[in-house]
Amino acid sequence: MNIVPLKIKLLLFVSIAFCTVVKAQPGTDVKKYDLVIVGGTPAGIMTAISSARLGKTSLILERTSHVGGLPANGLGATDIATRGATTGLFTEFVERVKKYYTDKYGASSEQVKACSDGYHFEPSVAEIIFGQMLAEHTNKITVLKMRQFDAEPQNIQIANGKISRISILNRETKKSENYEGAVFIDATYEGDLGAAASIPFRVGREGKSEFNEPGAGRVYKYWQGGEGEGSTYQADNAVQSYNYRICLTNDPSNSVPIEKPLKYNRDEYVSMIEDVWTGNHTGVQMKQITTAMMEDNRKTLANGGVTKIPGDRWGIGKITNMVTLPNHKTDGNNQHMSFISTDLPEENWPWPTSGWAWRDAFAQRLKEYTLGLIYFAQNEKELPESFRKATKEWGLAKDEYNDNEHFPRQVYIREGRRFEAMYFFTARDATPVSPGKRPPVHPSSVTASHYALDSHAVRKREPGKIHLDGFISYPTAVYTVPLGVMIPKQVDNLILPVPVSGSHIGFSTIRMEPCWMALGQAAGIAASLAIDNHTRIRDIKNDQLQGALIDQKATLIYYKDVNPSSPDFKMVQFMGLKGYLPAWEANLDAPVDKKQIASWNKLSGLKIKFTSDTSTRREMLTNLYKSLNKIKSTRSKNGF
Repeated sequence: MNIVPLKIKLLLFVSIAFCTVVKAQPGTDVKKYDLVIVGGTPAGIMTAISSARLGKTSLILERTSHVGGLPANGLGATDIATRGATTGLFTEFVERVKKYYTDKYGASSEQVKACSDGYHFEPSVAEIIFGQMLAEHTNKITVLKMRQFDAEPQNIQIANGKISRISILNRETKKSENYEGAVFIDATYEGDLGAAASIPFRVGREGKSEFNEPGAGRVYKYWQGGEGEGSTYQADNAVQSYNYRICLTNDPSNSVPIEKPLKYNRDEYVSMIEDVWTGNHTGVQMKQITTAMMEDNRKTLANGGVTKIPGDRWGIGKITNMVTLPNHKTDGNNQHMSFISTDLPEENWPWPTSGWAWRDAFAQRLKEYTLGLIYFAQNEKELPESFRKATKEWGLAKDEYNDNEHFPRQVYIREGRRFEAMYFFTARDATPVSPGKRPPVHPSSVTASHYALDSHAVRKREPGKIHLDGFISYPTAVYTVPLGVMIPKQVDNLILPVPVSGSHIGFSTIRMEPCWMALGQAAGIAASLAIDNHTRIRDIKNDQLQGALIDQKATLIYYKDVNPSSPDFKMVQFMGLKGYLPAWEANLDAPVDKKQIASWNKLSGLKIKFTSDTSTRREMLTNLYKSLNKIKSTRSKNGF
C-alpha cells in the first residue's frame, strides 16, 4: 500500500458566512424531533436518555438491526483504568449489568463474580441493558433501525449556520426519509454526519514535531518496553487497525466449532508457525531471549510440552487476548504480544472516509480473516500438536449473535474521523503536569476519564522490526474533558460526542466507551439547554451545564475520597474545577490551616474569616461555595 506522508485535513465546504444552503434529498414525510441522533452507539443512547430526562424528544437512527455499538458486539471488558473516574449514566449501565446477573443467578453466583461489579458482561446482556434503559423513555425516545446516513452533502440541509434537515436511506424499503431537529448529534464511530456538514477533520497520525506527544508518528515499541530502531516519529495517513471483539467459550455445551471460511488464505498466517515453535513475540522480554533458548523451546514443543519463553502466550492466547466474561465466555481482543493476531492493519485505512459499500466489503474481509486465523491455529499441521490441541478447546459462543452466525455484527472502529472543534485534545491534556500531579484541569469539563494513550498497529509485520508500527501504550492520569472537544466552530446545532476533536494520540485515550457514554450524556444535556435557552451550543452557560450533569451524577473532576453519593459532591466538583482542590483527595474532614485560608481567600477575592483550630476544610469550602454562588446570582439578576 502506498503511504502518503500527510494527514488528511478536509476543509470547510459550506460557507456559513454567506448562508450557503445545501439541499437535502427529496422525501415523502418530514418528521421533527428536538434531537436527531445519527448512530445507535452507547454515546448516542446516552445522549437520548439524558435529554429525555430533561423533557426532550429524540430520534436515534441506527444503520444496523441492533443498537449498542461495541459493548453489544463483544467489547465486554470495560476499558477504564480508574473505576469511579467516569460516572453518571455509565455508572447506571454498570450497576444494571451487575443487578441483571444478581437477579438471574444469585448474589453469590459465579456469574456475579465474573461480571466484576458490572464492568464485565456478555454482548447479549449489554444489548438487553441498553434496551431497558431506552424503554424507560419510550414517550421521548424513538429508535429507528436499518437507517443509513451517507456522508454526502446532498443528505444535509444547512442554512444560517444550522442544520435543519437530514436525509436517511431506509435500508429495508430502499427509500429516502427526511428528519428535522433542533439539534443534531453525530454519534457514529466514523463521523459521517460531521463530514457531511463539512466540519474540518483529520485522518492519520500527526508527527511528533507538531504537539511533541509520546508515540506520535511512526514508532516501533516493545510491548511494555521502550521504542526501538526504525522509529522516525514522522506524520502519515495511517489509521490504527480494526478488529472484531470475538466472544469465545470453552464450554462444550455452548460452543460452535470454527469452520474454514470460504476465502481462506493460509499464506496470511504462515509466519505464525515459527513464532509458536520458537516462542517469539513482541514483548520487552525478547531483549533477554537468546537463540539457544528459542531452539530449546522448539525441542520442548516437539516433545508435547508448552512454551517456556518468558512472556510468550500459549494456545488461543497466542492469537487473541482473553478477558473472562460471565458464563464461561471471553472478550477476545487482539493479542498485543503477537506479530499476527485479530487486528488487520493497513487494509482498514480507507474506512473513515469510504462509503458503506466499501465498508461492508471490508467488514466481510475482516470476518473471514479472523475466522481463518483461528482455523489456522487449530488445524495447521505444521504447528505443534500440543498447541493445536490447546487452541481447539475454544469456539464461538452458541447463544450470541444468533442472527449473524454467532459472530459480532460490528467492526471495532478504534478511530475514524477526528474533527477540529472548539478545543483540540492532545496527549498534554491526559498526562500529569508533573509527577504525582493532575493533568491540566479544564474549567469547562463535562466528564473525567482515564485510560492510557493507546493505539493499535497501523502496518503489518515488517522484517527485523521489534513490533508492528504504531502499537503503543503510555501511561496517563485521570483527566478532565472539556465541552469544546465535541462542539464544532462552523455549525451551531451540531454536537460530536464520538468523533471528537483531537490528535491521533490524544484521541487514543478518549476513544473508550465509558468516556464516549459520558460525552453522550453531556451532549444530551447541552442540546436540551440550548433548546430551552434559544442559544447556540457554544454559548451555553458553563455552570448551568455542569450543574445539570452533576444532578445526573456525572463526575467532572475526580477525587479519590468524594463520589457522587456524597452530600458534598456538588460543592467539591465546582470548587475543584475552579482550582480550590488541586490534589487527588479533598480531605474535607481535615482542619484548615492559615496558609490554606489565605490561599482560598486570594483565589476567591473574598475575606472569609476562619479559625484554623476549630474549622474544617469542608466548612470553609462550603461557605466559599455559597458566597460565590450568591455573588454570581446577584450579578446575573443585575444583567452582568
